[in-house]
Amino acid sequence: MKVTFLGTGTSQGVPVIGCDCEVCQSLDYRDKRLRSSVHLEVNNQSIVIDTGPDFRQQMLRERTQKLDFVLFTHSHKDHTAGLDDVRAFNFKQNMDMPLYGTAQVLHQLKTEYYYAFLEKKYPGTPQLQLNEINEDPFQVSGIKITPLPVVHLHMPVLGFRIGDFSYITDAKHIPDETFMRLKGTKVFVLNALQRETHIAHFNLEEAIAVAQKVGAEKSYFTHVSHKMGLHCEVANELPPSIELAYDGLVISA
Repeated sequence: MKVTFLGTGTSQGVPVIGCDCEVCQSLDYRDKRLRSSVHLEVNNQSIVIDTGPDFRQQMLRERTQKLDFVLFTHSHKDHTAGLDDVRAFNFKQNMDMPLYGTAQVLHQLKTEYYYAFLEKKYPGTPQLQLNEINEDPFQVSGIKITPLPVVHLHMPVLGFRIGDFSYITDAKHIPDETFMRLKGTKVFVLNALQRETHIAHFNLEEAIAVAQKVGAEKSYFTHVSHKMGLHCEVANELPPSIELAYDGLVISA
């Protein structure tokens, strides 16, 4: 499986224009983070997890030529706001775009993108196929996908495991049952927002503890705000099996 980090940032802590903090002024490309999303290539299928506000820019940057389906972790706008731009793949592939999410996520998508579900639609609107999922494992095109239920403050969020790759974003608590589903994963991706404690996200210290509990061969932190500090400095503080992900990073899982 080929994994490309489309974005590793977050809307949390985004500075105002003119911010002079060291991260915002950094010339290191690893400090320039779009909203969190990943692209997976597995069994000749092209999969994206979450279509944030930067989705179009991310697809163009990676020159993605094909998209078979989209998985959604939850309904917050920084994970769904770019959905309209799947229309480019509608045109290119001459197919509706399959979307997979919980009932709450699909309801939100139908509300925000109401014009895509009208009986008489304006020409050129995105063509979307909604597929409801829950916490049970499911298959798409022969690929087994195991949801990873977590809690984002009071909000249920799903991570996903495909093979030996597990992806969790926007979490503050991981239930014991989800830790069981993570058992044996070799590549683990987890949110780590900042150094300070946060009400709805793991901070750096908490994320390290979770990663070490999971015990994957390699762990990567994503959903990182500019409050975390410079990539080069944080990287030097992490245990050998843990890395700070960055936009455009490509790994095998």
